[in-house]
Order: sequence, then C-alpha cells, then structure tokens
Amino acid sequence: MNRPRTALALAAAAILAVVGLVPPSPASAAALVEVTNFGDNPGGMRMHLYVPDTRPAAPGIVVAMHGCGGTGPGFYSSSEFARLADRYGFVVIYPSATQQAGFGNCFDTWSDAAKRRGGGSDPVSLVSMVNYVKQRYGGDPARVFATGSSSGGMMTQHMLAVYPDLFRAGASFMGVPFDCFAGAADYPPGSSRCTGGSMDRTPQQWGDSVRRAYPGFTGPRPRVQLWHGTADTLVPYTLLRESIEQWTDVFGLSQTPTSTDTPRAGWQRRRYADGSGTVQVEAYSIEGAGHSLPSAGMAEVAIQFFGLDRTVPTSPSASNPISPSPSNPVSPSPSASVPTSPSPSSGASGCRVAFRMNAWNNGFTAEVTVTNLGSAPLNGWTVTWDWAGNQQVTNAWNATVTQTGASVSARNVSYNPTIAPGGSTTFGLQATYSGTNSPPTRFTVNGTACA
Repeated sequence: MNRPRTALALAAAAILAVVGLVPPSPASAAALVEVTNFGDNPGGMRMHLYVPDTRPAAPGIVVAMHGCGGTGPGFYSSSEFARLADRYGFVVIYPSATQQAGFGNCFDTWSDAAKRRGGGSDPVSLVSMVNYVKQRYGGDPARVFATGSSSGGMMTQHMLAVYPDLFRAGASFMGVPFDCFAGAADYPPGSSRCTGGSMDRTPQQWGDSVRRAYPGFTGPRPRVQLWHGTADTLVPYTLLRESIEQWTDVFGLSQTPTSTDTPRAGWQRRRYADGSGTVQVEAYSIEGAGHSLPSAGMAEVAIQFFGLDRTVPTSPSASNPISPSPSNPVSPSPSASVPTSPSPSSGASGCRVAFRMNAWNNGFTAEVTVTNLGSAPLNGWTVTWDWAGNQQVTNAWNATVTQTGASVSARNVSYNPTIAPGGSTTFGLQATYSGTNSPPTRFTVNGTACA
C-alpha cells in the first residue's frame, strides 16, 4: 500500500540505472494505450486501456487497479488480466493513481470527498473511465467489474460501496473494508489504526459505513470476492475478517459461511450465499502468503466469479480500433507479453532498473521496475543486488525473492517470465531495517550489470 502526504517521518529514496538505448518494438494491434481525454478527472489520474482484437459487440469492462507506488502499465504487465481479456473478450481499464502520499501513486480511500458518491477525487475519475469505455466501445453497463491489489484492492471495496449501481461485482486482493481509514493521517503503515493490526468493528458498524456512502440506495448490491494471505504483515490478515463482516452485513447474511472448501492446495474458501443460493460474498485465505497477491491463477478465478469466462468472443472487432483524434488522443505504451509458460532464459543485452524505496520507522516497501533495452525478448529473468545495510526482505509480490546475507535475488513468477524489447515488468517487496537504509547501487539482470 502507499500513504498520503503527512508530517510523519517518512523517508523516500530512488535510483535509476540505465545502460544502452534501443527503441521499443512497434505495438501490436491489441496493445495497451493511454487515453488522455476521458472526462471529468478530479483525481488527476491517468488512464490506460487494453481492448482485445476479438470481443463481443457489448464487451464486459474490468477496472484493474495497482498497488501503492505502482502504475497502470505496471499492473498490466505484471498481472494476468490482459491475457484473460484476449481469451474472453472483455475490455480492461488500467488506472494510474497520482496521489503523492509517502510512496506516491495510491488510490484515495481516505478523504471525505472520496467516501461520498459524486464527492470527487479518484472515485469520480474512475467513473469517467468506465463511462468512456461504455460510450467508445459499447461496453455492457450490466457487466462492469472492479479488481485490484493492495491499494487497488482497497479501492475495489471502496468503489463497490460508493458506486453500487455501476459495478456488478468486485475482487479485492489484500484490501481493507470501506471507510477503514479515518483520514490522511491514518493511512501510513506504522501509525495507521486501520492497518495497525487492532482494527475491530461490529458487522453493523461496517455495514452502516457502506449504507452512508450512497443514502437511499435500494438496488442490488455488487457481489464481493476477497483475497488475503495469512502471513501478510503490511495489510494484516485480520482485516479479511473485518471485510467479511462488512459485506455479509450489507447483504443481510449470517457471519457463518454456507460452505467451505479447499479448491487448491493452500487456498481456503468460504462462501456466503443468500436464500436463493447465490454466493454474494466469497473469501479466500491463502496459507503462508505475504503481501504478494494476486499470484498465478487467481485472476482467472476472479474472472470466473464475475461470470466473464462465459463470454467467448466470436468475431473480430478491428473495425472499432482505438485511433487518435483531437477529442480522443491516445498514445501507445510499451507492452510486455504474458505467456502461460516461460521459455529458456536468455541474457540481457541492455537493461534499466528503477528502484523506488519508501520507508517508515524500521520498515519499508520498494517497487522495482525492470526494462528490457535489448533487441530480443528476455525470456526468464533474475534480478540481483546487495544491500548496503542490514535490510531483510519479509514479503514480495510479482517475483520470488530470496536473500542470503546482504545478497538478494528476485526471479520471475509463472505469469511474468517474458519482457519484450522495450517492455518492462514491475515487482515489489517489503523489508525491515535498523540504522541506515541506503538503496542498492548496482543491479544485474541474468548476470549482466544494468549500471
């Protein structure tokens, strides 16, 4: 997650290493593009869009939101939603938050304006993005969904509360209940009551918060899917229980699940169905997982929960491509392929590593973006560096991170092994430290130094 600008003692550091410059390859027909004029944008957000070449006349819409410190393009290349969009024919909106709060780039789930329907800030910007896709691509208003990781998972639950008439369902990875943060000062880890590990309200208190967001709303509420790792210390696992209490109360359901099972090893699923048997709330506890979701296969489970896996595109829709115009300027963004299985590793002939570290007290998170500046795809990647102090990695997401002494190795996971020429991928980590906390000064990718 990330944090709003406050007087708290938050430290930030960043280094950028660059070797060589090779122009990116031209984007394919179905590529991530940026839309710059999409409507009312009080949150000052950026909008990137992925429209599959083949889709129904009225495609579903998924708003996929990154964690703090991330970007829409970063979440595009590090998650599986675009590949699933190619398979099932839905459109994916990748927003980029710009709230500069400690880390920077966090979705506003703390301000009074954001907690009211039509109040302003990021929620209104997100509504504008959805309306743009409805108007430009004939998006189906009955099949609009929200999902996200960490800060994006928080905003997922937030949008379901503030705009229940817009979204059909949501899948929140490592999020918090709506109205968990009292304000900007309550957001940073280490000082937040919400994420400090002691948050405990009654189900009715949580439910009342949702009902206050849109007073008088009597329509059907969006269904909710919740995911959390049992070893998450950044956004404590106990908040999954609070989210379950909130949304079951909103639906008038018992706190006792109607069914429990283990669909995959290490995945405990609890389902809360209404009297008709419809599962309105579904919660996954991922045994031993830290702040590292979604991992492989989870995005597809979310898409199945939405019902979008039952939409099979039957005809190409190239007659309605994104094209620049004075009222709809767009610009291509570097794209990275997301294959289902990696090819043999190859060395990096040119690379750039951006390392952004955001610290508080004796902990910090870092976002690491690796860009392939070579002329050939990078199939399988491992990033290594040495800490200058006693930093110790405790959690990671979008990469498998191991540490021996001061040496750290981060290896791709199953869904992001390939970095196309000119493309990039982003992973993150959480760590502890004492004393000084200097960022690394040298990185290698597959054994080749980036600087």
